[in-house]
Amino acid sequence: MSNMMSRAETRFPAVDVPEGKLLIDGQWVEGATGTRIPVVNPATEQVFAYVASASAEDVGRAVEAAHRRFESRSWQNMRPLDRGRLLETLALLIEARAEELATLESWDNGKPYAVSRHVDLAFTIDALRYYGGWASKMAGEYLTLSPFFDDGGTYRAYTERRPVGVVGGITPWNFPLGQAIQKIAPAIAFGCTVVLKPSELTSLTTLRLGELICEAGFPDGAVNIVTGYGDPVGSALVAHPMVRKIAFTGSTETGRKILAAASADMKRVTLELGGKSPTVVLADADMEQAIPGAAMAIFGNSGQVCTAGSRLIVQSEVFDQVVEGVAEFASKLTIGHAFEPDVTIGPLVSDRQLDRVSGMVEQGIADGADLVAGGERLSGTGFYYPPTVLRNVRPDARIAREEIFGPVVVASRLEDLKSLKAAANDTDYGLGASIWTRDLNKAHLLAAQIDSGTVWINTHNILDTAMPFGGVKMSGLGREFGSEAINAFTEPKAVCMRLDPAVLE
Repeated sequence: MSNMMSRAETRFPAVDVPEGKLLIDGQWVEGATGTRIPVVNPATEQVFAYVASASAEDVGRAVEAAHRRFESRSWQNMRPLDRGRLLETLALLIEARAEELATLESWDNGKPYAVSRHVDLAFTIDALRYYGGWASKMAGEYLTLSPFFDDGGTYRAYTERRPVGVVGGITPWNFPLGQAIQKIAPAIAFGCTVVLKPSELTSLTTLRLGELICEAGFPDGAVNIVTGYGDPVGSALVAHPMVRKIAFTGSTETGRKILAAASADMKRVTLELGGKSPTVVLADADMEQAIPGAAMAIFGNSGQVCTAGSRLIVQSEVFDQVVEGVAEFASKLTIGHAFEPDVTIGPLVSDRQLDRVSGMVEQGIADGADLVAGGERLSGTGFYYPPTVLRNVRPDARIAREEIFGPVVVASRLEDLKSLKAAANDTDYGLGASIWTRDLNKAHLLAAQIDSGTVWINTHNILDTAMPFGGVKMSGLGREFGSEAINAFTEPKAVCMRLDPAVLE
C-alpha cells in the first residue's frame, strides 16, 4: 500500500516503565495473589512490562483506604482552595514530564506520539487546571419557604452540595491518561476520594500518574489505583458497599452490567458508553473542509474513539464526490508505529481488537457492502488495520448497527432533508454527530432533530472540559465535563429551619 511505512525506519525511544504495583493508601504494594499481566506494545507485539493483577481483596483494601480518608477530619476540613492547589500542583508535575508521559502512552497504547503529546497530554493538563478552579466555586441556594400550613413560624432553608463519597472510576484503553484525570480531577475537586481501575491493556501512564499524585502531596488514600481485569477488579469495585459512585467509560455491554449491579445498593452511576455517530454532509457543504473533516472524524486515533463518525450520511447530489474524496484522503494517510515521522494511523490496541475489526469488515462485505478503500489487515508485525470505506451497506447489517471501534466508515445516501432525522437516529446509540453545511439555518434546525449528546457543526470530535459530554439512549447516563460534573460527584442537601417571630416581641 502506498500509505504504508516500513514500520522499522525509526526506533522506539527509550522509556522508563513503572514498577507495576498497586497504589493503596499512599503505598506501592504487590497484589495479594502475586499474579501479573503482561503489557504488549501494539506496534511490535512484544511484551515490555508487567502490571499487577489485583484481586477482590486488593480492591477491598483500596476502598477502605479511600473511605477512611473521606471520613477523616483532615479531609472533611480541607479548604476547597487547597484541594484545587493539589490539582494545580499535579498539573505542573505532568506538564514538566509531558514528553516522558506521551512516550509511555504511545508505547502502551500504540497511538502516534504527536497525538499523545498534543491531544492526550494537553487535555490532561487542561482538565486538572479546569477542575482545580472549580473546587472553590461550588455553592448552594438560599430559599424562602411557603409552608402549606401556618403555625405562626417563619421558615427558611438552604441547600448545599455534598460530595458523594468514595468514587470507583473505571477507565478504557483508548485515552488512558486523559480518562484517568477525567475521573480523578472532578472527584477530588468536589471533595470525594477515588479508587481507580484502568484498563488492563493500558495501565502504565495511570501508574505513572499515581507516582506524581504521591509527589504532589495528595493525602494517603485520596487516590488509589488497582490494576487488573474487569472480573474480579471492576466487579468488586462496583459491588463494594463503601463505594457510593461509579464513573465508567467503556462499552455499552459492560455499562449495562455495571448499572444492574450498582442498583443493588443504589450507587450513583455515570456511564459514558459506545456510539455509532453520524457524519452528515449536505450538498452545500464546503468540500475542502467537509471531506477531510469527515475522514478524520472516523480515522483519527485509528477509529478508537467513542464519538468516531462511523456512519457517513451524504446527500445524493454529492455522494460519489464525498465518498471518493474520503477514500482518496485515506489512501494518503501514513500508517506506522507511534514514532515514525508524519505517522497518522497507528496500530489498534490489541490482537483481539484487530480480529474484531477485520472480522466485522469481512462480514459486511459478505453481506453485500461495496469496498471502496482498505478492507484487509496489513501483513507483518503489529496490530495494523488500514482506513476502510464501505458503501451500499444494508441498514440492518451488523456493520451498520454495531460499534466497530476501528478506522472503518459505512457510507449511505441521503435523498432529501426530510429523511435526515430518521437516518441519523436509526441507531441504538446517541453520543455524537456532525453536520457539514454552509447554511446555518439548516445546521441548527437539523441539529435539533438528532438524538445525541453532542452535535458538531462543520467540525467533529472537538471536546473541551467546559462543555458537557455524554450520551442518550444506549450511549450512557449522566454527563461529564463542565458544570455538569458538580451533579455527577455531589448531591444536594437541604437544611430547613423554623424561626419563631415571638422572640422579637
